[in-house]
Amino acid sequence: MSQGVYFALLSMIFAGVYDVVCKKYSARERSRGMYVLGIGVTWAGMQLLWMRMNDVPFHTETATISYSLIAGVLLTLSNLLLIEGLTHINVSLGSTVYRLNTIGVIILSYLVLHESVGQMKLTGIIIGIIAVLLMYGAGKTLNTHEKSRIFFWIVVCASLCRALYGIVSKAGLSAQADAQSMLLIVALCWVVGGALYAKCIEKRFMVTRKKAAYSALSGFLVFCIVNFLIQGLKTAEASIVIPIANMSFVVALCISLVLKMETLTVRKSLAACMAAFSILLLFNA
Repeated sequence: MSQGVYFALLSMIFAGVYDVVCKKYSARERSRGMYVLGIGVTWAGMQLLWMRMNDVPFHTETATISYSLIAGVLLTLSNLLLIEGLTHINVSLGSTVYRLNTIGVIILSYLVLHESVGQMKLTGIIIGIIAVLLMYGAGKTLNTHEKSRIFFWIVVCASLCRALYGIVSKAGLSAQADAQSMLLIVALCWVVGGALYAKCIEKRFMVTRKKAAYSALSGFLVFCIVNFLIQGLKTAEASIVIPIANMSFVVALCISLVLKMETLTVRKSLAACMAAFSILLLFNA
């Protein structure tokens, strides 16, 4: 059993909590750009502190810088789109559609990274995708008007960007890019991207206590998500680590049920069970 799978599970748990926090933030009319900027500041601060405490130097090799910038732009864009989409989509649907990037990851892992796809891995991935599709059907409560459909497709675009981020990160690690330096640069991309979005798109650049609190909590969660994910990618294949991490919609569902944000249905229960079975298969792939 690969150590990378354990890191993927930890990333999955924190990602589920993050999705719920994003939904709570986007439930009110607040600046998405300032939120992402605040997350980036918190994450970058924690990343820098962790590197200094562990005497990890900052690397400036071409591979580290180039892959980091590409990954940073993709992850910043995916989260801005996700937060925007969650404004008009319930958390289980938004989280599920976002995690459909599993499909893109598998295809790109095979085509770009040349990772093998064995029978057990393929079975686990297919069951995981079915679980996601079941959750999609169970959580599909979009209104028929055009505005809701637009936000749905915004989340789909966020999912595509997230898939590309995972592949670029794995490719960077394979090219000997330094993992911790990559994460610090990606965090700084959130700061720049959030600031540009708030200033140029939203035309709002104001810090409040509520935004700062949400940003601090979310920054901590993102720090955990990406660090556990990157550790998983260092020790296991992307086509195993990322599908497991993408099962975070089950965690998001459980939290939303406890907080009475949603109701439990047979379809949602079946999706959660299939997701657990998928993880079990990927554990042993």
